[in-house]
Amino acid sequence: MRCERLLRTIVRAVVVLALLLGWSAVAGPAAHAGQRAEQQAAVAVRGGDTLYSAGARCTVGFNARSGSTLYALVPGRCAQGSNTWYADPALTVAVGVTTGVSFPGNDYASIRYTNTAVTYPGEVSLGAGAGTRDITNVANPVVGQSICHVGRTTGYRCGTVQAVNLTVNYGGGIVYGLFRSSICSEPGDAGGPAFSGGTALGIIVGSSGNCSSGGVTYYQPVTEWLSAYGLSIY
Repeated sequence: MRCERLLRTIVRAVVVLALLLGWSAVAGPAAHAGQRAEQQAAVAVRGGDTLYSAGARCTVGFNARSGSTLYALVPGRCAQGSNTWYADPALTVAVGVTTGVSFPGNDYASIRYTNTAVTYPGEVSLGAGAGTRDITNVANPVVGQSICHVGRTTGYRCGTVQAVNLTVNYGGGIVYGLFRSSICSEPGDAGGPAFSGGTALGIIVGSSGNCSSGGVTYYQPVTEWLSAYGLSIY
């Protein structure tokens, strides 16, 4: 009888300690599943963010939609050969699958988001500590127009549109209908969103020169891309 009373006292003490420290005496599969859901709900993928696969990492240019289905727009060259995409480099939070790739000729691809526990705002990230820009429209670029882009390597930079309807030989294939800006970019910037105010213009697909000695950037226009896949910016 004394042993039973001692055991009950120990159990009550453990329960009280658990309540004070905020942990559960028994964390079963349901508890762990709830924690994973909360962690994924805190994840958001915007334009300018990176998606990862087993063999590549691609920057999201913009998020787009068809009805209630959401998509990421990424460079075609980057998405070639990859199917499942994740929000983290450890490949633990799956977010979508490749649904279309066009390269060469064009340089664009679409990834359909499949994880409803993650959010996909219609914004672009301007870089660490710089906030976001809401993107609500899309347009064709015009020579002389002001333009800004965000690159994973070089960050947020602005300039002007210099030329449209350009043909560029990548070496691995020719791409038509690109436009160019006076903004420099460097390796790692591909896929970054280019916009004027809240209007999407294109994504970074190539460059010439660098940001030390001066350079220019080439973009895949977004209007053609959206039309090809029947998508819209939101």
